Amino acid sequence: MLDQKTIDTVKATVPVLEKHGEAITKRFYQMMFDNHPELLNIFNHANQKQGKQQRALANTVYAAAKYIDNLEAILPVVKQIAHKHRSLQIKPEHYPIVGEHLLLAIKDVLGDAATDDIIEAWGNAYQVIADVFIQVEHEMYEEAAAKKGGWDGFREFVVDKKVKESEVITSFYLKPKDGGPLSSFKAGQYVSIRVNIPGEKNTHIRQYSLSDSPGKDYYRISVKREATNELPDGKVSNYLHDTINPGDALELTAPAGVFVLDTTTEEAVVLISGGVGLTPMINMLNTVAEKQPNRKVTFIHAAINSTTHAMHDHVKELAQTSNTVDYYLVYEKPTDADRAAQRFDKEGYIDLPWLKSVIDDNNAVFYFCGPTPFMRAINQALTAWGVPEDKINFEFFGPADQL
Repeated sequence: MLDQKTIDTVKATVPVLEKHGEAITKRFYQMMFDNHPELLNIFNHANQKQGKQQRALANTVYAAAKYIDNLEAILPVVKQIAHKHRSLQIKPEHYPIVGEHLLLAIKDVLGDAATDDIIEAWGNAYQVIADVFIQVEHEMYEEAAAKKGGWDGFREFVVDKKVKESEVITSFYLKPKDGGPLSSFKAGQYVSIRVNIPGEKNTHIRQYSLSDSPGKDYYRISVKREATNELPDGKVSNYLHDTINPGDALELTAPAGVFVLDTTTEEAVVLISGGVGLTPMINMLNTVAEKQPNRKVTFIHAAINSTTHAMHDHVKELAQTSNTVDYYLVYEKPTDADRAAQRFDKEGYIDLPWLKSVIDDNNAVFYFCGPTPFMRAINQALTAWGVPEDKINFEFFGPADQL
């Protein structure tokens, strides 16, 4: 428990964190990686370079300070982060390293303004926050290992099949190398994949949504090739596309994530995806079709055009063979062939007037995933339509950002 003086001191730093949070977290990562370069084998270099990780950590530290006397208020955020930590194999021994360098960064950025009282208060507060994460993650590690077909750490999977879905997206069908059973998962969850790329100093870990429904004898991930492998965000996707073939092995951690389809209800569901954000949506769609065939589902996908659009034939067939599945396509820049074949329902972008024209009413539960600007637009549209906050569900690829 924290005493009142510590709580008051930490809460008093909230305005400072709001102003200097990203500068502190940027300095934090610099100092930590300088002193512990082995942690570069865990953290996503692309998110570091783009500032996403620094921004996400700054938001988390800010929230922790604001709610230091009521950490239960941020428990949903804690659980979301803890899922990612478990998937990345963050362990209790990592927390003292993080705490030490967070305090050093606060002192370094704030200078004399970071008094001994502030540093002491934040040291005490960090320990309480770290203990919450460690306990939540401990339970997640135990749960993942105890499930039938579950495991702890990384497990080798063999690529059973590799399927090109579009000009930019390829699916990999993965089966356990040990021939053992597969752990179950919830529609919408992801796995972490660790690769050793020849010529790279560090291992790379990336998280990919499972793109097919549970209950199969394989896991499927569908990977978008990033523009170039010269940048950190393209290294793993290009390696998978160009180098990994059937018969090759990949290391996976057990499925994780809180962005999951609620299958305890039969209420209408709307799935909206942009680009490769369709991967968890396809999983959810397949799950509804297989497990809840009478549940009304509207599947809306936005893509540049048919050359980048993956899994169209699969979704089209589901819609044609089911009375409960509606399917709509929005192409930003349709090709001449797209126009001739009338492959899409709207040109440009998804907006609220169009959503209202294809969905009967807003009395449904909404799930969406895609690039951050896309999700921001969808979130704003649904909010303007009066969709309750508890009916709006979304997933970021990478560290959580602000919508």
